[in-house]
Amino acid sequence: MEEQDLKLDGNAAAGLLRELFTFELTTARGCCENCGAVAEVGAVIVYANAPGTVLRCPQCESVLMRIVSGGGRYWLDARGISWLEIRA
Repeated sequence: MEEQDLKLDGNAAAGLLRELFTFELTTARGCCENCGAVAEVGAVIVYANAPGTVLRCPQCESVLMRIVSGGGRYWLDARGISWLEIRA
């Protein structure tokens, strides 16, 4: 089998992504990309009085995630989290 035969577009992950994002994410644990601290999403610092919502690390206050919604769409920037563990 050729490598090009193994490549699929993002729609191939639709079912998996739908499964992941139906879970209660406040109990998910994540690791801060900046300091390595591990915390549940429900324990992070949240700033919600802006055009979007910003989640910050409870240890070093680095930005973990930004979420903006508008016009029936959401934008999610999670580059401050090196991994996220979601319990089923």
